Amino acid sequence: MMLTPVALAVQAQQTVGAAMIGVGNRGAYVMRSVMEQPGVRVVALCDIKPDRLDKAASTAARDNPKTYRQWRDLLADKNVQAVHISTPCDLHVEMAIAALKAGKHVYCEKPAGIDAASIGELVKVARSTNRVFQIGQQMRSSKKLATVAQRIRDGICGKVVMIKAQRHASDDLAHDGPSADWFFDRKRSGDVIVEMAVHNLDACNWLAGSRPEMAAGFGGTLIWANDPPGRTNMDGYCLSYEYANGVKMSFTQVFFHARGMPGNGQYFYVYGTNGSVDVDQAIYYPRAKDAKPEKLAENVRENLDLAHVTAFYEAITANKPVAADITIGATGALTAIMGREAIYRKKMMTWKELGVNL
Repeated sequence: MMLTPVALAVQAQQTVGAAMIGVGNRGAYVMRSVMEQPGVRVVALCDIKPDRLDKAASTAARDNPKTYRQWRDLLADKNVQAVHISTPCDLHVEMAIAALKAGKHVYCEKPAGIDAASIGELVKVARSTNRVFQIGQQMRSSKKLATVAQRIRDGICGKVVMIKAQRHASDDLAHDGPSADWFFDRKRSGDVIVEMAVHNLDACNWLAGSRPEMAAGFGGTLIWANDPPGRTNMDGYCLSYEYANGVKMSFTQVFFHARGMPGNGQYFYVYGTNGSVDVDQAIYYPRAKDAKPEKLAENVRENLDLAHVTAFYEAITANKPVAADITIGATGALTAIMGREAIYRKKMMTWKELGVNL
């Protein structure tokens, strides 16, 4: 495979200068995976909170990074070739577009954005540049999930007709945690379906081999009303989607699944004409009487964050495909937004109404 001029230039430099915008819990965690990459050096850090910045600088002391309080100043740093954006969701699009226009490769945490119009702008910019863009939807780097998805595409369960999935937790996000100043404000987070469930909904898109055409659902702040004070995001909802290829999907997310009660956590069930697949356990169950289940992949422990970061830098230095490109990122975010708007507006929403051409 021939390398692009950008990849050749990076190889000539031998070292990729990486920068972190946002070094809170998530950004600091991702930075550790960045530091494990061969030929990559953390050259710059940015955060508005001095304590976070100092702590990250100490962690990355090996690379002696510069520190910035203003992210646009970081983008002007000529030693920076790749930028990781780990900020509150409402800042993703603006920062990603500015970084791409500044000639940087971009690894942006999910979601790609929290409203359809701005995601459409990001799609245009990302497709107009020769820089690498990857969205932080780490499930796309799961070898097990990739194997199961391929077996489903190969017809192991016949024609896929329905998917049932959930993301359940026993408690709310910590009300005094490091993300509490923006997570509970839906104008900043995009609500829990966009901030969290985009991972799960993207996996459903992958398993369905399509994207939704319609969504309907109900939800709200069912347990934690005005807790913490001023809260505007939901704590529970149920959604139904219909995909362009006819697959039906049911999805729920709650923060009040009682501890000790079975069925907590997340799962993906795929139903086909010949049988069903428990995706998390990677087991196919035939419908035929007395037929035995079949193991589709081994349940090995995977470090998806490290694998995802590695894919990003291999795309920069070796011209390999990214694990989750702008189309995957935008489709996942728009799937979540379409479901959110169906709940907010109490009406069936269509993909066409989002107004983004992918």
